[in-house]
Amino acid sequence: MRTHSRVLFSLMSPACGSCRGIHGWGRVSNNTAVALGSSSSPRSLSYSINRKLHSAHSSTRPQPSYPGHIPLTPFENTFLAAGSALMSLIDTRRADMVAACGETTAGSTLVKLRDIVLESPEGRRILKERPRINSQTLDMEKLRSLPENTFGRAYIGWLDACKVTPDSREPVHYIDDPELAYVMQRYRETHDFYHALFGFKVSALPELALKAFEFTNLGFPMTALSLGASLRLKSPQRARLWTEFVPWALRCGSHARCLLTVYWEERWEQDLDEMKRELGVWDPPAGITIPQPSRIASF
Repeated sequence: MRTHSRVLFSLMSPACGSCRGIHGWGRVSNNTAVALGSSSSPRSLSYSINRKLHSAHSSTRPQPSYPGHIPLTPFENTFLAAGSALMSLIDTRRADMVAACGETTAGSTLVKLRDIVLESPEGRRILKERPRINSQTLDMEKLRSLPENTFGRAYIGWLDACKVTPDSREPVHYIDDPELAYVMQRYRETHDFYHALFGFKVSALPELALKAFEFTNLGFPMTALSLGASLRLKSPQRARLWTEFVPWALRCGSHARCLLTVYWEERWEQDLDEMKRELGVWDPPAGITIPQPSRIASF
């Protein structure tokens, strides 16, 4: 509950206008102040009022449905959606804000995606087994030993080339249904597989191109909202995004199989070109992908 209070307090703080009051929202602290309290004195009026409000609010709020779950009222969800969307556009590096925006705007999209996943035998096993993607569940050395042009080798090569790890994804907090929360977590943890599939670099232009693909393929509103960050690109990059990469994303994403139905962990040894044909995807326009495997060492 204190974490939840701190999130909303940070967004409503007067400092938010200067984009400072929000840093550190969502962090659990034993020293977290009472939400909206302007004085630490037990005798202050604001302290007394907020203690009563906090107590009443706590007694009526639903209990968390899974570890880390923070239930929100409709008003809180709307407020957090607007605030996190704004902060995500101001600072695209705020992974916590991007994650909060994705969860609070997902709505019925998650239900539709869950139903699509259930229609696929591969997808049903994903929802039943609920695999997770992190450095504890992946055998990195095994992936590194796979033949060239297999999906597993492409993924580990992408991790090495871009200097990232599979442990960088935010946990889900604001989705009430545990199964839908897992669908969101699965999307979040397999996002890097899409990078590896297409060979996208980790920078603004390829990330926005991938977000356009994800919007067409999966439908998350957050992925479309992310394209607003194109205003921060240089003019030539912005022109390429909208004239080359977004058209590719719209065609490829609508033609492709829903990528959430893919049990990626069972396909490490699959030939990458064969996988693309099976999934109905093709390479993006040149200029935003990492070099071929033979050149990765010098990337």
